[in-house]
Amino acid sequence: MPLTRIQKLIGERMLKSKLSKPCFYIESKADVTELMSLRPRLSKSLGVKITSNAFFIRTLALAVKEYPLMVGRLDGDKIQIADAINVGFAVNAPQGVIVPVIKNADKKKLAEIASEEKLLTEKARSNKLALEEMRGETIALSNLGVYGTDSFFGIVPPPASTILAVGNVVKMVCPEDSNGSPKAVVRKITSLTLAVDHRVINGAYAAEFLNFITEQLQTPQQLI
Repeated sequence: MPLTRIQKLIGERMLKSKLSKPCFYIESKADVTELMSLRPRLSKSLGVKITSNAFFIRTLALAVKEYPLMVGRLDGDKIQIADAINVGFAVNAPQGVIVPVIKNADKKKLAEIASEEKLLTEKARSNKLALEEMRGETIALSNLGVYGTDSFFGIVPPPASTILAVGNVVKMVCPEDSNGSPKAVVRKITSLTLAVDHRVINGAYAAEFLNFITEQLQTPQQLI
C-alpha cells in the first residue's frame, strides 16, 4: 500500500522531530464539568458551535502570553521567542493528518476562534486548505478524545517546541467538601499532556504553564 504525499511528509517531519528534540512529558487532569455544561448554551447565545477544541485553543494562546518561552525555539546559542502565537491543531482528514493554523490566537475571542476552527476543519477535510493556512504554527494541539483515547503523548512538530495532547472526557467520582462534610460527586475529567523540547524549556516552567491551562479550563467563563 503506497504512502500518500501527506503521509510521507508527516512521517519525515515526525522523524526529524524525534531525532532532534529531546522532549520530556508532563500530565495534568482538568475538571471540565462546567466547561462541558457551558458549551451548548454558548453555542446558542454566540450563534456559532463552540467545540471543546475552541476552548483548548483559546486557553493555550492565553497561557503562552503568560509563559512566552513556550513558543521559543533554539537558534544557535540563543533562544528565539516567536513573534506571534499561532496555534496549529491536528485534523484527521481522508488524505491524512492535516494541521491548520489559527494565527494570532491570543488576539481572538472564543467565538472568533470557534468560527475559524470550523472553517479550517471543513477545508482540511475537503482538501481545500491554502498553504498559508497551514504555515506558521508556533505551538500545537492534538485532541484524540473524540476517539475514546484517555491520554497520549504528542510529537512536537518541527516548527514548535511544545504540543498539548488532550484525551477523552471521562466521568469520575471525586471527593467534594459540602458544608464541612465530604461527599462523593461525579465530575467530568480530561487528561492534558505536554510534550516539551528540554533544550528550550525546563520542567518547572512547563509545569507552571500546564497548571495555568488547567486552572483556565476549570473556570471557563473567563475564556469567553
